[in-house]
Amino acid sequence: MSSAVIANAIVNLSGAIGLVVAMLALHRRDARSLLTQRLLVALGIVALLFLMRATAWLTGSSLIDDLSAIPAAAVPFGALIVTEGMLRRHAPRAIKIAVIAGVIVLGFGGAFGLGHFDMPYAIALVLFQLGGFAACASLLATRDRHSLMASENRSIDRMTIGAVIVLPFIVTDFHALMPNMPVRLGALGALLVVTAVLIAGASSEARWHGVLLTVLRLASSTLLGLAAAFVAPDVEAAQVARFCAIAVSGVLTIGLMTDTLRAYLESRAPGVLSSVAISPATTRDQLITELLRHPLFESARRYREVDLAAYDPLLLRNRLATHRVLRGSDAPWGHPPTDPAVERLVSLMAAGGATHLVVLSSDPVDILVLAVPVISADPATETAIALVQRILIMTDDVAHAP
Repeated sequence: MSSAVIANAIVNLSGAIGLVVAMLALHRRDARSLLTQRLLVALGIVALLFLMRATAWLTGSSLIDDLSAIPAAAVPFGALIVTEGMLRRHAPRAIKIAVIAGVIVLGFGGAFGLGHFDMPYAIALVLFQLGGFAACASLLATRDRHSLMASENRSIDRMTIGAVIVLPFIVTDFHALMPNMPVRLGALGALLVVTAVLIAGASSEARWHGVLLTVLRLASSTLLGLAAAFVAPDVEAAQVARFCAIAVSGVLTIGLMTDTLRAYLESRAPGVLSSVAISPATTRDQLITELLRHPLFESARRYREVDLAAYDPLLLRNRLATHRVLRGSDAPWGHPPTDPAVERLVSLMAAGGATHLVVLSSDPVDILVLAVPVISADPATETAIALVQRILIMTDDVAHAP
């Protein structure tokens, strides 16, 4: 077994492990979200591809290598369903038909022998993958920004940039097109993208810390790969590239594992928004103004009773009196789905694309509705929202005390 095969297998195995860890992190944050489910399907397809390739190269199994054509051809399908979830609308029928046809022809065709026509099949598959990504990028770029929240638009912009960055890495996976490439870097590109996606879900300060840590990991792992390469005799450029690719992919995977484990352990302890704790606000209005500057509450909108005339605020009073925070995914919150008040609350949250409703007062009705992005939704965030609700009520009582 050559050093090139070993390096390709290790990089792809690292990519598969890293993507599975990212899937666990997203599932833990918000398992019920439709966008999360679409992300899990897309990441699962790519993780399966990397795992099958690594297994085929390490075992020398031509059967597994042929079957890996199925998830390879299904990558554009995963990208399309994520695009639809982010835009909250269906893609044009022609694009859907083209993607499904490509999966059937190139995926199952490759599994049953088309992949042995190396150059024609490689050209067809790379054009199909790039075309699928281009179609998704076009849908994202031409979206109606006013129909989406500011946080959603930022997430889409970041995802588009990530897709553009990963394209050169994907091309290196086609050995028939680039036979002199010392190591295939598609899995490494996927690790970079999922690392960026998980970082993007944090607050601005935590996001900056995540970027610094990632840059440090990339620089240190590259130096580690260089050092390891020069230990071996007869060092050549291809061998140096393989050592660096192995080191970088391994360090990124370990980083994802440690970050996910740390986040899980931290989520088990109650969290408090430091911005609320140090705020000089003495009234509810002042504190809400402070909160709206925080990334978690930047999408929040306040509705008083006069703003809810279309939702029958008198009907909402009794229902809101028994709740503090309503989570959209938990509807109907222990009540019959046909309850008129529940129907109005669900309609209100759907109209604003909200995931949470915070009850400030039930009589008169005074509420906050906000949307928490799926990559930010975790138990610590739920705790923070509940604590904010209690603090807002207590702040109002103190401000009006005699």
